[in-house]
Amino acid sequence: MTIQIISLFIAAYLIGAIPFSVWIGKVFFGKDIRKEGSGNAGATNTFRVLGTVAGAIVLILDILKGATAVLLSKFLNNVDHSNLIFYQTGLGLTAAIGHIYPVYLRFKGGKGVATLFGVVLIIFPIGALSAVAAFTIIFLTTRYVSLGSMIASVVFMFSIFLFDERRNDLPVIVFAIAAPVIVFYTHRKNIQRLLNGTENKISFSKKSTSQ
Repeated sequence: MTIQIISLFIAAYLIGAIPFSVWIGKVFFGKDIRKEGSGNAGATNTFRVLGTVAGAIVLILDILKGATAVLLSKFLNNVDHSNLIFYQTGLGLTAAIGHIYPVYLRFKGGKGVATLFGVVLIIFPIGALSAVAAFTIIFLTTRYVSLGSMIASVVFMFSIFLFDERRNDLPVIVFAIAAPVIVFYTHRKNIQRLLNGTENKISFSKKSTSQ
């Protein structure tokens, strides 16, 4: 059982670490997005550097990484149903860490928002809807992806504590707090730029080089 659990967590990390943005950029566009735009190996920079179609594909694939990591819990044998949420959230967070610190890119990856959203989508669908609503409102009014992502993570946390029936379960509490902490941590440079008034807005109507 222990070997199986360890293997699944390693698989979750390796899945989360898959750098779709970098691989797609190099294979189909002959570009390394880490050397253009914001230099970040994530979906947002893919939108900026490679355009809407490539950005959407990377976004979906990054979301699927988080969702797939959670679904690895189905391979666990003889696990009590009450403990399942512990493994689901643990596998999901592991995938997010893989995205942020991918072994394939010398541990310099993206910001983990899309991968975390994939996790949330499977485990906390209501929380996912609240996060999407918050992100959409903030992004459409400000055009700041970073601000939308951070506010969405906080809204998600409060939606769990207010409405989720599992809000008293320790794994749920840990995940609900960890998600915004991770998002704010990976956006610390964006926070500084927002405070300085130098954060760049995004437009999907054309390729741009920002941040």
